[in-house]
Amino acid sequence: MEAETKQTSLPENAYRELREGESYHPVLPAESRPAEVTPYSVGMGLVMAVIFSAAAAFLGLKVGQVFEAAIPIAIIAVGCGSLMGKKNMLGQNVIIQSIGASSGVIVAGAIFTLPALYILGLEAAFWQVFLSSLFGGVLGIVLLIPFRKYFVQQMHGKYPFPEATATTEVLISGEKGGNQTKLLAVAGLVGGLYDFAVGTFGLWTEAVSTRLCHWGVVAADKFKVVFSVNTSAAVLGLGYIIGLKYAMIITAGSCLVWFVIVPLVGSLAPALDPAVLASLLGVSNEQLLADPDRLLTAENLFQFIGKPLGIGGIAMAGIIGICRQASIIRQAVGLAVSELGGGKKAAAAAPERTQRDLSMKLLLSVLCATLLAVLFFFQFGLLGNWLQTIVALVIVFTISFLFTTVAANAIAIVGSNPVSGMTLMTLILSSLVLVAVGLNGTTGMTAALVIGGVVCTALSMAGGFITDLKIGYWLGTTPCRQEAWKFLGTLVSAATVASVMIVLNKAYGFVGEGALVAPQANAMAAVIQPLMTGGQTPWMLYFCGAALALLLTSIGVPALAFALGMFIPMALNAPLITGGLVAWYVSTRSKDAATNKARFDRGTLIASGFIAGGALMGVVSSVLKFAEVDWTLAEWAASKGAEWTGLVMYLLLIGYFGWHTMKAGGKEMKN
Repeated sequence: MEAETKQTSLPENAYRELREGESYHPVLPAESRPAEVTPYSVGMGLVMAVIFSAAAAFLGLKVGQVFEAAIPIAIIAVGCGSLMGKKNMLGQNVIIQSIGASSGVIVAGAIFTLPALYILGLEAAFWQVFLSSLFGGVLGIVLLIPFRKYFVQQMHGKYPFPEATATTEVLISGEKGGNQTKLLAVAGLVGGLYDFAVGTFGLWTEAVSTRLCHWGVVAADKFKVVFSVNTSAAVLGLGYIIGLKYAMIITAGSCLVWFVIVPLVGSLAPALDPAVLASLLGVSNEQLLADPDRLLTAENLFQFIGKPLGIGGIAMAGIIGICRQASIIRQAVGLAVSELGGGKKAAAAAPERTQRDLSMKLLLSVLCATLLAVLFFFQFGLLGNWLQTIVALVIVFTISFLFTTVAANAIAIVGSNPVSGMTLMTLILSSLVLVAVGLNGTTGMTAALVIGGVVCTALSMAGGFITDLKIGYWLGTTPCRQEAWKFLGTLVSAATVASVMIVLNKAYGFVGEGALVAPQANAMAAVIQPLMTGGQTPWMLYFCGAALALLLTSIGVPALAFALGMFIPMALNAPLITGGLVAWYVSTRSKDAATNKARFDRGTLIASGFIAGGALMGVVSSVLKFAEVDWTLAEWAASKGAEWTGLVMYLLLIGYFGWHTMKAGGKEMKN
């Protein structure tokens, strides 16, 4: 087997749009034969899948958040390879990361929905959790692969792919060594310790809001106007990689909700009839009258009004995206028909190694087998009614297919998959359809949640897998090998998360004192129960969000990015502007284009270090919380002093980021 190329730097056109006639050549050339699938890489990937599936499931249900596994796994892969003295590990490390990263996406799909079965007093057997996770993961892989070339090749440089960028920088640094490895390590240490100080000790607050000042408290209480910003190093780095353009669009969605819609509804609330207001907020009259001040905070109005608007916008953006990508879908279907028919052109045109996907014939075979298995799973393990089973299967396939590109787009733009919002819409639509065919009550709730689990896992997998494939594209690994071994990672992760969930339910439970948090599953349970037993759904808000997406599309504004801003809290969107401004500033200060480019590339490496360090320390902080190791200075963390300290530390971090980035010269990044 040939040795891997000695090139250990990404080409200078890796992150920008290609000029006319220009092409991208990855680190590992197409004509090379790098070591990728080996006993070591597969074995290590499976070990990572088991460990991180168990950890993510435990921590996600206990703490309420699922950490991104791709970056920590990449760091471990590089570290283990270095400790063992292995050389030319780039291809193998991509396989390790790709197999292992199945853990986070499978866990998210499962724990966002299926614990709701226990919350509603229903039972879920191991095989139900396992099969819904497995089938959803397989669907996500199969439905995404035909879109790989579009997202990773045809849209080269048009999407920032923040998580893929950070992971790629980690992997490539393992091959480079020298100054760039040191730079990434120092940035990772700074970002990791910064976020660890917040997450573990509470030395300063994770978010700073206008409530810090007296006038901010008055504005929040009287006018329902609140501005907040997350101060973490990881989110700052994310904003740098996303860039100012998309950061502004995303934050504009937040500004519309937080500075226009929420204050408007808050100011009109006293004049509205209590029954009308309760209906708008999706609560009962008794809940509203019992404590109106608590319900009508800016944060609650965002949950009641802003998020449903965002869900409607995300749904419509998905439909628009599918319509716009109809030609790609037709091309994929045409290729499948050609291959199935034994077309000579399809057989003759053998793609180069770095563009070789699994064959359409194989993908269609896997898709048909999976859908057939889902059909039997629904019929004999869930419903027992062929009409309802067929309807459920159509729902799963249609929504998974339609929203696959939405999930991939979201990851490509902001690095965050709005899978909970899309799953919420799935639950609503599937419940309405299932009720129409005579399914309701406890059986209906079980069916809708299992359907939601399959769809949620499919969309989570689609979003996560496009990151793996983009990493492979930048580095030059073989796509079909990533695609084939992803199925094994999915199988192992699905079995692990099902086992962990059953054990956790027996050990802690999901309801009552000391129960696991499972916030997303609680939200799903709250939505599904009234739909199956009678209740109100904010259809008008969904419709308004969809109408806004249409309007934005008509004037050329990316609707998905804007809708994501409406759905994701302001605190997580505002820092994207800060990171984007740093990227703009450092890349425009010099009259020398080479210097600007060197500074921007150096900033990308530092931002990747911030993300990597923050992700890794986030895992450590979460493990400590799960182990009930509490080192938090609770009294100080809840004080105004901690919030002022957070603001000062955030400004210092921004200053350090800009200063360290500006140290780059025109020749530095070429070495």
